[in-house]
Amino acid sequence: MTPFILASASPRRRDLLAQIGLTPDHIIPADINEDPIPGELPRAHALRLACEKAAKVSGEHPGQVVLASDTVVGVGRRILPKTEDRASAETCLRLLSGGSHRVFTGVAVIDAAGQMRSRVSETRLKVKRLSEPELIAYLDSEE
Repeated sequence: MTPFILASASPRRRDLLAQIGLTPDHIIPADINEDPIPGELPRAHALRLACEKAAKVSGEHPGQVVLASDTVVGVGRRILPKTEDRASAETCLRLLSGGSHRVFTGVAVIDAAGQMRSRVSETRLKVKRLSEPELIAYLDSEE
C-alpha cells in the first residue's frame, strides 16, 4: 500500500482523520512562508497554502500520497492572523465580537502519481457581542 503522509503537525488534523478511520504513515509538516500575498483574499490564501504545503512535502517524498490543509479566518477581505499571544487573541476577538466572519479551509491531496486535487470549504459564523467579562473569561481559558 502507498504510504500516506499528513503534511501538518496539527493535533486537530490528526484527530479529524482518526474520526474517519485514517492514520497517516508519516507526519511531516511543510515549512513554507504563510504570509499573505498583497491583495490576496482569504479563500485564495487558504487554498494556496494547502497546495504549497502538499507540493513541498510531495516534492521531498515522491510516489507517496500527501494530504495538506490550511485554515484561514476572513472578515470581509481581511485575513486574520493566527493568534500567537493573548494580545493578538484579544485584538481578533474584539474584531469578531458582534459580527460575522468566514472560516476557509483549503485542502490539497497529491496522489502517488503526483496529481493534485484541491478544494476549499467555507463556514460562515456569527459571534454574539461579547461583554467585557465574557471576553476576559474566554482569554483566561487560553482556548
